[in-house]
Amino acid sequence: MKILLTGSTGYIGRRLLSALVANDHEVICLVRDKRRFDWDDFSKEELAKISVVEGDLSQATSLASTPINFDIAYYLVHSMSSAQGDFTHTESASARNFVALVNRSQAKQIIYLSGIVNDDALSHHLQSRKNVEDILKTSKVPATVLRAAIIIGSGSASFEIIRDLVEKLPVMIAPRWLKTRCQPIGIRNVIQYLVGVMLKHETYTQSFDIGGADVLTYKQMLLGYAKVRNLKRLIITVPVLSPKLSSLWLYFVTSTSYSLARTLVASMKNEVICSDTRIQNIVPIKILQYDEALNLAFEKISQKIIISSWKDAISLDTLKNNFLDFKQVPVHGVLTDKRVVGFNRDKADVIENLWRIGGERGWYFGNWMWRIRGVMDKTVGGVGLRRGRRSETDLKPGDALDFWRVLEADKENGRLLLYAEMKLPGEAWLEFKVKEADGKNTLHQTATFQPLGLWGRVYWFMVLPFHGLIFPRMAKGIISHNKQ
Repeated sequence: MKILLTGSTGYIGRRLLSALVANDHEVICLVRDKRRFDWDDFSKEELAKISVVEGDLSQATSLASTPINFDIAYYLVHSMSSAQGDFTHTESASARNFVALVNRSQAKQIIYLSGIVNDDALSHHLQSRKNVEDILKTSKVPATVLRAAIIIGSGSASFEIIRDLVEKLPVMIAPRWLKTRCQPIGIRNVIQYLVGVMLKHETYTQSFDIGGADVLTYKQMLLGYAKVRNLKRLIITVPVLSPKLSSLWLYFVTSTSYSLARTLVASMKNEVICSDTRIQNIVPIKILQYDEALNLAFEKISQKIIISSWKDAISLDTLKNNFLDFKQVPVHGVLTDKRVVGFNRDKADVIENLWRIGGERGWYFGNWMWRIRGVMDKTVGGVGLRRGRRSETDLKPGDALDFWRVLEADKENGRLLLYAEMKLPGEAWLEFKVKEADGKNTLHQTATFQPLGLWGRVYWFMVLPFHGLIFPRMAKGIISHNKQ
């Protein structure tokens, strides 16, 4: 069967793609930038079943050459991280363009993953999801809508936020929305449903709620996580935190951006509980309990096989969608700090250290100073350090790496290029190259800053003393760090 998949580089789409290919389907992946596709994650045999085409659903003209010979079309595109908070127009326009594309095809079914929308007064985010659902149902191709609540899995936004809160805070003074009920569902069940409804005629033009086995309050979810992790946690809910204060609380404690925190808080006033169980008769699967979904997430983390993470999505308030165009580091009008250090150990060991930089391991020198810089960035609305990294050992273009974004990760040739997502009066790159010449190995570490106006230059010279302290020792740390 031939399938059109949108959102294939996103959290859900990346996992669904693996499932579709494993089931021997041919998949057309519609992406905005081919360079963000995870080519290296698939075997030669799997890539033979995948074709990747560029197109932006928000721009109808970019879809003119998109293939239309597919049987099923998945719509897995969302825009809930918009800095302006008003993503309704963008989502509606994208949905209309998608409908126009599918109407030109011979498709038999549209499949859309939405949110549970059973409350009368919906949040802006959930209402936008419902609007998209209504637009998709105007297509001449029958649409099947799966409405999910909180999705639990390694790398999911919900799981990572719960993880941040419980792991870091022994005592929480929390907003009253922690008393709101929801029905969390494991990512494994979500993928099973998305695959299971394919070409099931009884699902055409229908909407189904999908959820896990448990109905819990957000407080119970946090305490349930603590129980699985054998942690003692005290949670006190108070009625005085406004939505704005609640968003700030979530923003500063977790790895989420402020715009996403604001959207999540607004949605948490709505109970997201399944109103019917019809889908279980059509796609009979084992429904995971909340603790089972958590344990599966921990299993993937321990095995270091997190396929996708919400943190790697491009947020509209931190980085442009064409960020890979920044791979060409400018050489004119820039300020640089370059360190070249020779070493005698195996080059592969140094590259391995380089590929483990950031996250839990840190930056090989002055981690407390990096953490202070992360707090400063959070204070002015940046991403901070809490995003960490998707995998302890693997890096690929598009990955979030603390407050950097990976632009290039060429492990074979020992080159790693990072672009700063922190709030800066200019643009910054950090590049590492491991070179071998005349029998000698060297690490080249270059920080490049393109200042914006006078304040950009002032900023550079203000931080220069810290660069002089951190960067030489960081380079030596990358070289000398021994395996643990």
